Amino acid sequence: MSRPHHEQPPQTLLPQTRVVVDLGAVAHNIRELKGLLSPETKVMAVVKADAYGHGAVQIARTVLENGAHWLAVTRISEAVELREAGIKAPILLLGDVMPGQISYLAAHDIRVTLTCLETARVIAAAAKVNATPLKVHIKVDTGMGRLGILHDQFATPDQFIKPDNSLAPPLQCSEKILEIHTLKGIEIEGIYTHLANADTRDKAHAQRQISRFKLLVTELSQKGLAPPIIHAANSAALIDMPQAHFNMVRPGIALYGLWPSKETDHTRISLTPAMSIRSKIIHLKTVSKGFKISYGSTHVTRIATCIATIPIGYADGYSLRLSSMGEMIVRGSRARITGRVCMDFTMIDVGHIPGCRLGDEVVIMGSQGNETISADTIARTIDTINYEITASLTKRMPICYCHPGKK
Repeated sequence: MSRPHHEQPPQTLLPQTRVVVDLGAVAHNIRELKGLLSPETKVMAVVKADAYGHGAVQIARTVLENGAHWLAVTRISEAVELREAGIKAPILLLGDVMPGQISYLAAHDIRVTLTCLETARVIAAAAKVNATPLKVHIKVDTGMGRLGILHDQFATPDQFIKPDNSLAPPLQCSEKILEIHTLKGIEIEGIYTHLANADTRDKAHAQRQISRFKLLVTELSQKGLAPPIIHAANSAALIDMPQAHFNMVRPGIALYGLWPSKETDHTRISLTPAMSIRSKIIHLKTVSKGFKISYGSTHVTRIATCIATIPIGYADGYSLRLSSMGEMIVRGSRARITGRVCMDFTMIDVGHIPGCRLGDEVVIMGSQGNETISADTIARTIDTINYEITASLTKRMPICYCHPGKK
């Protein structure tokens, strides 16, 4: 379930801490990405995980208004949310489905990913009762090792038992897909793979994946199956690997103004981060040298100083790993977190910042004055990736949307 979203929030009802999303930045980012594509290549915007913490419904509307053609999510609940919000664009479900969900998916024009022959048989059997075939996309594992029909490059020599109890060699990848093609109740609309290392400097593995995928698509075409939609490129491959574009791409993280990695070519386009997190000082106290702060008394002040309490904690998705390591911005200066991040509150040392008062704005992520703390800044502090920083935010923090020229 997504967090509460507010176009024009009633300020008296909102908590002090809030996520601010600039939809103008999202519009800019998708236009930048589309500038790398041929006119024929369509965009499937990945809006899973409550659109990476930015709010799925508003993000979906924004990307569709600015050139996206399709949407992709992982959980069926994410697809349901978009349909209930009145969004009509085609949606591909990247994750798993249960047979009992097929009627809803077919009725609401939600495409299904099939990742193995066994599941395809079950889904097809459930879909046969529908008036029209269920549209599906076949996922092929060309080297990610997560989901998908395993490419022949990785097939094992295992044998399987036929109905007459005799042994036969395993079906090749193309044979499995062709068998799925014969199943009643489903229609193969697309085929895709996912690249494991497109965001690294060494693209050799990604290039091998693309080559395997191209050969498979060619083989299927020669055998009479040519799915109209072919896709492989995530954000990194969209930016760095035009050979992976095919006729549709699946950008995710770059839509939100965040780079897939530092190794991705940052010179080809300009991305603008869409999210900031802002709060206020709700408590100030002057403490003496040797004062112990937060659970476990893990921080002891070295000098007399001023400690500010900020209403954000790990229940909001602000990582406990930032304890005594992270920073926030107050009055244009950085302030270090002191002690452990609590469930609901975090303390920062503002003793070096003149004039701090109750109610002063605190920038947890974003810019103030000449200082910026980005999702990448926070990620580096706790040895993770920017994806985790935004996608971990919880529904306790409302999302407030702004547009170009608005604050």
